[in-house]
Amino acid sequence: MAATRTSHRRSSAWRSPSAIPRRPVTPWPHEGGTATGRIPLLEPGPAFCAADRLLRPKAFVGEVVPFTVTAFREGHDLIGVQLRLFSPTGDESLHRLTPLRDGFDHWRTEVALLEQGEWTFRFEGFADDYASWQHAAEVKIDAGVDIALMQELGATLCTRAAAERSRPVRERSMLRATATRLRDAGDDRHGAVEALRVVRDADLAEVFRRRPLMSLVTIGESLPLRVERERAGVGAWYEFFPRSEGAHRRPDGTIRSGTFRTAAGRLAGVAGMGFQVLYLPPIHPIGQTHRKGPNNSLQAGPDDPGSPWAIGAAAGGHDAVHPDLGTLADFRHFVDAAHAEGLEVALDLALQASPDHPWVSAHPEWFTTLPDGSIAYAENPPKKYQDIYPVNFDNDPAGLRAEVLRLVRHWIAQGVQIFRVDNPHTKPLQFWEWLIRTVTDEHPDVVFLAEAFTRPAPLLALARAGFQQSYSYFTWRNTKAELEEFLTSISGQTADFLRPNLFVNTPDILTEFLQFGGRPAYKIRAALAATAAPSYGVYAGFELFENVARPGSEENIDNEKYEYKLRDWAAAEAADDSLAPYLRRLNEIRAAHPALRQLRNLTLGRSDDDAILVFVKHLDAALSPTGASDTIVVVANLDPHSVRQTVIHLDTTLFGIRPGDEYDVEDLVTGAAWTWSEHDFVRLDAFTEPVHIVHVKGPR
Repeated sequence: MAATRTSHRRSSAWRSPSAIPRRPVTPWPHEGGTATGRIPLLEPGPAFCAADRLLRPKAFVGEVVPFTVTAFREGHDLIGVQLRLFSPTGDESLHRLTPLRDGFDHWRTEVALLEQGEWTFRFEGFADDYASWQHAAEVKIDAGVDIALMQELGATLCTRAAAERSRPVRERSMLRATATRLRDAGDDRHGAVEALRVVRDADLAEVFRRRPLMSLVTIGESLPLRVERERAGVGAWYEFFPRSEGAHRRPDGTIRSGTFRTAAGRLAGVAGMGFQVLYLPPIHPIGQTHRKGPNNSLQAGPDDPGSPWAIGAAAGGHDAVHPDLGTLADFRHFVDAAHAEGLEVALDLALQASPDHPWVSAHPEWFTTLPDGSIAYAENPPKKYQDIYPVNFDNDPAGLRAEVLRLVRHWIAQGVQIFRVDNPHTKPLQFWEWLIRTVTDEHPDVVFLAEAFTRPAPLLALARAGFQQSYSYFTWRNTKAELEEFLTSISGQTADFLRPNLFVNTPDILTEFLQFGGRPAYKIRAALAATAAPSYGVYAGFELFENVARPGSEENIDNEKYEYKLRDWAAAEAADDSLAPYLRRLNEIRAAHPALRQLRNLTLGRSDDDAILVFVKHLDAALSPTGASDTIVVVANLDPHSVRQTVIHLDTTLFGIRPGDEYDVEDLVTGAAWTWSEHDFVRLDAFTEPVHIVHVKGPR
């Protein structure tokens, strides 16, 4: 049986607490077992663990959240389960759960949560007296067994229900009349036929579906659920270095840095591609000591700008802007200009310092001193970062906490509400838990993205500690088997607390798939990222197919981390040598289709080719902000070097099409239209359009 899907906004039948009257909990002695009532309510979800302060589930405004619980009772009588939701403003609503009939007593409903703040929820189990009677009466009366008994039991429960003052007058009259029908039917053949009509009466069943007749009510524990603003879970991100935007070459061959004012000229282009968040690498003064040259060389020339992540110089530290970029007032102007284009600015929060940072002389205890008296620089073997000192949280944790909180508050005051955190897994987990909780208690709209390229345990723990978004392993998942496992994980196993941001590339990551896959590889990765999760991102240069790596590395050669990049975006697009139109189309599709703005609604399809990945994103009408259902089918050729053709297999019942029935679809990239069924032939040419993004328009 399909899961019940309900919108909190539209569930008027269940909004009023009086719609299903509250019942006292049936007393039951608790003797240390798993149940505190007659109806055990186990394994509630979204996942919560009272013993683990980090495990607090979260959602975002507009997210469709599955609520699940394991519930059963002894014997054969039937039960019901309902979800009672309390919104941050005190609105209370009830939602019936549907049994999944999976043999494991799992129950489920889905609710679109539309209000930001702290929610609570609980499950309530009850003996469903009508459903138990209906099931027993159907079997017994049809078999000619206990006809009179079943009639009287049915009449008695109708009389009980009619006595409930919370029921509408018309409903109570109907119930009394039904009781009379059952008692007057007689127990002969004619009476059995009449009784079966009552048992199978759809109107009567609907009365008891809306307002069940309950007993043995068991109320579960109240559990928390934080709902954050939409941008905490949904967004298309674009990363650029402001010093490269507007940079130009002087007559002597040196390059003059771009500024916040010149970089503002790129904002319309980024917004025009449909991106919503603009992420800036560190904008602070850069140290001179051990400054890196091109391609991470140890020798920098006098005009080499150095790595923005080597933060701090005579001009200031983390609370200052690089003099080449302008002033703090120029930065505020840039933020305002971004807002005018519909973009939010995300700022890098990198807790490290160059040897020239003011912290080094003022707070040497914030760093690790080696036996020879020198300060340890950063390493990620085999990489070495002689220009960066990691921060040590052990010597003065209170002092560092106060300083970092001051810095975050400082940039919030400049208009920044999103922070991309550099290497959070190299700092104490308890520090992030404290910082994020402190900041979001003051500023609920602030979002933290974890650059958590690390082992699974710390990656997941950072998400549980409060990070609203996380980098993920998407960048390195390229085969069909790898992607199916990855997509199943992010959309189900970890979705209660981890929100992946599927960046296709970064200044540090140029995978072999992109290096050697050419233009098709770039389209494949962009399409997968844009459709598989509500948040994804690209780093500037992706649309220009910058795919040459530094030898022995997965970084771009002439890495922008260490030098300026002079790009002519308009000329590349005019020459049809840019992916910008494709990115624009992907973001238009995302904006038009709410199914793509959900994380948990991904279902894998099948194909007969190991290079063809298939998945479905579906959103029911009752849960959609448009009031109409929305279904997207993505079919991707993961081989950027060939043409592939195969048969794909879909469970069409997911989106309301009966098995074997035909339905109309449209490719949202090319405009092509086809008639599909549950088994369909596809042909994907990597050199033209390697990915179908198909909208299911409806049955024929």
